[in-house]
Amino acid sequence: MEKAKERRSAAWYLDKINKICLFGCAIFVTVVILFIIIFVGRQGLLTFQEVSILEFFTSTRWEPTEHFGAAAFIIGSLAVTALALLFGAPLGLAGAIFIAKVSPSWLREIVRPATDLFVGIPSVVYGWIGLTIFVDFIREHTGAGTGYGLLAAGIILGIMILPTVISISVDTLRALPASLDEASYALGATRWQTIRKILLPAAMPGLLTAVILATARAIGEAMAVQMVIGNSPKLAHSLVGPTATLTSEIVMEMGNTPYGSTWNNALFTMALVLLIISLILILIIRRLSRGADLIE
Repeated sequence: MEKAKERRSAAWYLDKINKICLFGCAIFVTVVILFIIIFVGRQGLLTFQEVSILEFFTSTRWEPTEHFGAAAFIIGSLAVTALALLFGAPLGLAGAIFIAKVSPSWLREIVRPATDLFVGIPSVVYGWIGLTIFVDFIREHTGAGTGYGLLAAGIILGIMILPTVISISVDTLRALPASLDEASYALGATRWQTIRKILLPAAMPGLLTAVILATARAIGEAMAVQMVIGNSPKLAHSLVGPTATLTSEIVMEMGNTPYGSTWNNALFTMALVLLIISLILILIIRRLSRGADLIE
């Protein structure tokens, strides 16, 4: 009896220690993130002591030491992200439907791990593939420009977001109750009618979450985009015209700017814009998740 009490007491103390350790880790992560936001926000807001907010967000003139208009970079980031979703989201959702509901189990066991391997490929490898294959292809077949620009960056990012879209979408589709399929087949629906009219609407919150997470991945990518977009601080007038994004411009210039200068602070403001966009996407995901819980 005493030994049993000692074991329960030891388990209770171990449980308390684990809770304290986990709570401490959560607090530590929260504090680190908070300090990052404060630091980036403080440096970024210093920009507006020298540059007007209207000029920064609406002007496309980026001439460090004189003009700090970041509109071209903001538009470039949004355009590249839109192209990536245009290429990657339909392919990713189609692949997820095939893996989750169409492919035989033996093929699923091969394709799913192979898809997950794409996550581990460094972004510089994607950029190198884009530099050696897609840039040359676009230059040779469009006859316009050097091949660097929005189109090459959008294709590369579309490939990079495929694992995110496929992985989350497959998990969402496979988490649906089997009764949905059975009821649909019992009413005489075909497989494709079941997928299109029953399963996809039921899984829509999870599928949208996959697309939004892919959007966050695309808009925050730096190295691969920097290698194929041309890095020209001007607004692109075509898909094959060179331009720059917020991330590529930060990568190109942050190491060459004196800390505390207006130029340096403007780059921190770009980083702050990216943080705000990421926060908005996270809030949207939480909203969708809450809606999915209510539906269940």
